[in-house]
Amino acid sequence: MYDSFRTILRVLCFVRIELNKDLKPFNTFGLSSVSERLIHLSQPAELDEYFNEYRELPTLVLGGGSNMLLTRDLPGTTLRIEFPGIELIHEDSDHYYVKVGAGVVWHDFVLVAISKGWAGVENLSLIPGSVGAAPMQNIGAYGVEIKEVFDSLDAFIIEDKRFETFSKNDCKFGYRESVFKRELKNRAIISSVTFKLNKTPKFNTSYGAIDAELERMKVSEVSIKAVSDAVIAIRQSKLPDPKKIGNSGSFFKNPVITTSHFNVLKEDFPEIVGYEGGEGLTKVAAGWLIEKAGYKGKRIGNYGVHDRQALVLVNHGGATGADVLALSDEIISAIKSQFKIELEREVNII
Repeated sequence: MYDSFRTILRVLCFVRIELNKDLKPFNTFGLSSVSERLIHLSQPAELDEYFNEYRELPTLVLGGGSNMLLTRDLPGTTLRIEFPGIELIHEDSDHYYVKVGAGVVWHDFVLVAISKGWAGVENLSLIPGSVGAAPMQNIGAYGVEIKEVFDSLDAFIIEDKRFETFSKNDCKFGYRESVFKRELKNRAIISSVTFKLNKTPKFNTSYGAIDAELERMKVSEVSIKAVSDAVIAIRQSKLPDPKKIGNSGSFFKNPVITTSHFNVLKEDFPEIVGYEGGEGLTKVAAGWLIEKAGYKGKRIGNYGVHDRQALVLVNHGGATGADVLALSDEIISAIKSQFKIELEREVNII
């Protein structure tokens, strides 16, 4: 092990390597987790260098650190993906094709798109995390998912030590799911994503409170910037800023149940919130379930549930990942007991 580590130090002398590094600054929950080695990669070619010279698989591949719960210290290597770049690579009569490095902050990309008049991602404003994590999670908000503006991505296949291009079909997108969370979990590292953005905006303002916020803002003519501003205002009013209160955004997925089950629940809880989830299925608002079970705003020492959005678990400062995980277990058990619904975590447990 020592000899192999000397090898990586020699071969990867052009990257930054830190030993026994606390990952607290690199995860939005603000949780302490010491990585034996943290290696910062700034260009895709370094992936090939790393896996050719250092056979040990990384314990963790880290992007923006926004969709994970670190529950322990990490032996071995953490790779932090910091690949930059936002490039218009092609356009046709209807679309712009924009290639973005996996390490770019998601919201920074959204702001660039808006400034350039590239439409389609405005509803996804202020989502924390990096561009590389976006297709992994098929991130979504306010009626829009990443798959709707997705063209392709490049990923490094660890076993084969080669880069491969994935189409939308290859990614097998689902609700907060993709092939990179299933078959290719821990087997592929996304290096860049190419988006297919609209020249003519297709506004989606009916979801959530966007229309009401645009009216409050006295917007007379809807634009992609106005929609983005409205989404930002709504998110800031409901969700805690990770720079102030540690969190990973929505901790749980909205569960999908049979419509017959939903109708039975509606008899006992007429105010239950649900949306069409496919033939014979209904998607239930997990936040409503958690609030109804009495967890909204609940605080246990230095961690708890956010007081304005029950979907968000928070670290008020000094909590451990194990604390937050135990709270999520308690919430899952309570929802199952009261509503016969099994909540699923959206975050990755490390």
